[in-house]
Amino acid sequence: MISEQTRALFDREVAKYPAAQKQSAVMACLAIMQQESGFVSAESEKLVAGYLGMAPIAVHEVTTFYNMYNQQPVGKYKFNVCTNLPCQLRDGAQALHHLEKKLGIGMGETTADGLFTLQQSECLGACADSPVMLVNDIHMCSFMTNDKLDQLVDGLKSAEA
Repeated sequence: MISEQTRALFDREVAKYPAAQKQSAVMACLAIMQQESGFVSAESEKLVAGYLGMAPIAVHEVTTFYNMYNQQPVGKYKFNVCTNLPCQLRDGAQALHHLEKKLGIGMGETTADGLFTLQQSECLGACADSPVMLVNDIHMCSFMTNDKLDQLVDGLKSAEA
């Protein structure tokens, strides 16, 4: 069941499009569902599909195509490290491996304390600044040397203490 507050947020997003194209609000509705629970569950996808008059598989295709939708719970800080070819050539994979060692987790995992989730990402559009990563789908971090990665992780950990 969609709460009245969520329905109002959905209505606001749908109003941005012609009535016959309300499915265009699918990404915004998924983002709203994720804000409420931290991830987009299969049940959330079905609710969005029902509201927008879409097939559930069509909503699932959107959820699984974009990195910004979490399909399971993630840590408070989600690190998406670009590992596309241009970043690979400029130490993108090395940055990912450094974070795996630093955090004690593998790619796609979350630390036991629930603070960090580590993911690889396709192109983030900042090839000249590589290695690059996106934190919580909002903050772009460029030229991420091992020292800068350590400072980022240590700073976020100390902010939690």
